[in-house]
Amino acid sequence: EIRKKGYRILAGIDEVGRGPLAGPVLAAAVVLPEYWTLEGVDDSKKLSEKKRNSLYKEISENAISIGIGCISEEIIDRINILQATYQAMNEAVAQLNIQPDCLLIDAVRLPQCPLKQESIIKGDSKSFSIAAASIIAKVTRDAMMCQYDKEYPEYGFAKHKGYGTRVHYEALKAYGPWPIHRKSFLGSKHSIESH
Repeated sequence: EIRKKGYRILAGIDEVGRGPLAGPVLAAAVVLPEYWTLEGVDDSKKLSEKKRNSLYKEISENAISIGIGCISEEIIDRINILQATYQAMNEAVAQLNIQPDCLLIDAVRLPQCPLKQESIIKGDSKSFSIAAASIIAKVTRDAMMCQYDKEYPEYGFAKHKGYGTRVHYEALKAYGPWPIHRKSFLGSKHSIESH
């Protein structure tokens, strides 16, 4: 539908990590070749880790351009998660080595962005390029959280990726928050000094 309006260079944009108690919020912008398709591309949350990793490799090898925006927990605490998400998306677009005619964004519009944009509800299930962006973002952030797991093994970041699971809350209770925890997400329940 967008291409019928004359737009040719489309960038799909999606974010991951709005809800976790720890780690960054990350967005990916992906520009794909016009007629290129790849079987199995879907909302990253619907795919197994193995499938996501395999699709990530294919998308990375075939994309015209990929941009990643990553906003730290420190900035999230300072400006709030919504503003941090916008910032991550803007950074992802700025990282592209080609300027898109139109941005296809999952469920939000980017304020102060001069580029033409379409906000698509459930975009990661309806748009091929948004779904590709969701896979790139998810695999990239998961890899970062697995890296954090090596630094802070007692928290189980490799398993829950920073989300508020029972195991994560129990670790917070036992060890208190670490620098990668979002203090604004922990509330008074965990307002313990960071290690």
